Parts: sequence; structure tokens; C-alpha cells
Amino acid sequence: QVRLVESGGASVQPGGSLRLSCSTSGFIFSDYAMSWVRQAPGKEREFVATIPGDAGGRTGYQPFVKDRFTISRDDAKNTVYLQMNELKPEDTAAYYCNVNLMASGDDKWRDYWGQGTQVTVSS
Repeated sequence: QVRLVESGGASVQPGGSLRLSCSTSGFIFSDYAMSWVRQAPGKEREFVATIPGDAGGRTGYQPFVKDRFTISRDDAKNTVYLQMNELKPEDTAAYYCNVNLMASGDDKWRDYWGQGTQVTVSS
């Protein structure tokens, strides 16, 4: 069973930093690209960053977080991280990690999500 569990969200002041974590299980973590997506109140989910798995690809960021956020992964811990620096009020959102894969016993590629972790940036 594919499982994603985010943690690390908090309330911080503008300019502050947070490190989000997403612990995973139920699939071969190193094989797959992992992404972070966020959703602000009243808005649709938006892509934040992605990091490739062993299959290759490129690390990528949305322009609004580039040079402030860093995505990384620890394949030994089956965990993906999002280091967020210079946080702004507009970064306030629920942050979700995401993987797209075909799970064991399934016949389709699907998106899997965690429950999300809330980041609030306010003075």
C-alpha cells in the first residue's frame, strides 16, 4: 500500500525557514520522481518542485520558489524534503508530496498524495 506522510509545517514569520519532510512506504522509493505541490485556501493545487528518481530526469522548481526552496531526497530513508527559506505570506498553503506510479497489483499509473502539512507565513 502506497503511503505518503508529510510533516514539518508550522506558523512562521516572513523571512523565516522551514523544512518539510515526506516519509513514504509501499513502493520502491528510489525508482520514482517525487514532487511537492501546495494549495492555498480558495485556490487550486499548484506544483512547487520535483526531483527525479533513478530513471533520470531533472530537478525543477516553479519560478516563484526558485532560489528560495530546495527539494532533496534520501533514498535510504525513503524520504523527500523541501527546505523553504525566505518565506513570504504568499507561501501560506497546505503542502503535499506526490508520486505518480503503478502500484503493485494495479494496472494504471495513479497520483498518490499525503494528507498535507500546513505552512502559515504571517507577522
